[in-house]
Amino acid sequence: MKESSSSRPKIALALSGGGPLGAIYEIGAMCALEESLQGVDLTALDHYVGVSAGGFIVAAMANGMGPRELCASFIENDATPSETFDPSWLMQPAYGEFVRRGIMLPGLLLSALWHISFGRKPLLRTLERLSAALPTGVFSNHQVDTQLARLFSQPGRTNDFRKLKTKLTLVATNLDSAQAAPFGRPGWDHVPISQAVQASSALPGLFPPVEIDDQYYVDGALKKTMHASVALDDGVDLMICLNPLVPFDASLPHTARVMQSGLPAEKRRIPRVVDGGLPSVLSQTFRSMIHSRMELGMKHYAHAYPNTDIVLIEPDHRDPELYLANTFSYAQRRQLAEHAYQQTRSLLRSRKTGLSKTFARHGITLNHEVLDDPKRQLCAPLKHTTRIGKAIATLQEVMDDLSDAVAHRTPPQTH
Repeated sequence: MKESSSSRPKIALALSGGGPLGAIYEIGAMCALEESLQGVDLTALDHYVGVSAGGFIVAAMANGMGPRELCASFIENDATPSETFDPSWLMQPAYGEFVRRGIMLPGLLLSALWHISFGRKPLLRTLERLSAALPTGVFSNHQVDTQLARLFSQPGRTNDFRKLKTKLTLVATNLDSAQAAPFGRPGWDHVPISQAVQASSALPGLFPPVEIDDQYYVDGALKKTMHASVALDDGVDLMICLNPLVPFDASLPHTARVMQSGLPAEKRRIPRVVDGGLPSVLSQTFRSMIHSRMELGMKHYAHAYPNTDIVLIEPDHRDPELYLANTFSYAQRRQLAEHAYQQTRSLLRSRKTGLSKTFARHGITLNHEVLDDPKRQLCAPLKHTTRIGKAIATLQEVMDDLSDAVAHRTPPQTH
């Protein structure tokens, strides 16, 4: 085991962003890690670092909420009303921002007319003056602060960085200076955790910037994708990183995973990303840009912190399900979380030799019995109340058993 300042290794967790989809993936993946890693409590790590949607996850975990609790709150809607976080809250229009900008419009119009009539300014230059009336965000993210403040006010939790039992850093970006704002660090820890999550996840254009201490902050991913260096600079032995957004490789279809995705046949493979139209092209562009930057960051981490083991968990680039997801569908949230959970289990199995050696240096072992259990699930199947529904469920169980038996049948010998 690597030397450490204490007998217990220092372990940190860093989660990047990705909107509701990123949060769903990270919850499913964390549930798989929680049950597969023995010798570590994921709610009692030494440092948690979160950016954007990842900030919501680590803020909850630093407050003692385990991945299964997060699944009940965010995915299953199976928690108490005071602990349920509904992503649809993020779809509320930013009425306040619309009003503030609308009030500016009459004055800007008069100014533009004056410059056209008497100032003899070019039309395009004059119209630029009207841009200040455009809202800085379409949807309101105020509910992030409100609902998380309510969630962290429950007994045994806190909305104050300084009262946590562990280190928590939520990174946003100062809009005026473009510098990273590490909320939770000394000098930045007076801000409520819920408001820091709101600022870290304020994606420009989608949500208005968040005002804190007369400064405006937006999504932390503008500066870096992961910000794991915040914890690495403190000195840790093991750094676990989760990145939910990867570019989709449509040129190399992964037949086995695609057939298990549960997507309709016509959506199981995208021959070309351009076939998905503008949203698909923009998604691929955004994913490629942030992933390329993250790859450079991971190489830098490996070189700059040679005494730290760094483990990166992310989706399969050939998997279409997370790429084609509708994250505001409750039914699909359950499906996507289950998919992330199973995909992470598969990744741990495929990398078990290398990961076992890495984790063993820090007193952690892989639970092979759990990983090799083909019937283990994250989300319980929805209850069927009709006879037809029960019959379908029974048939599905029989088919699963038959499929499992065929998969493990010894192939006949050939002569």
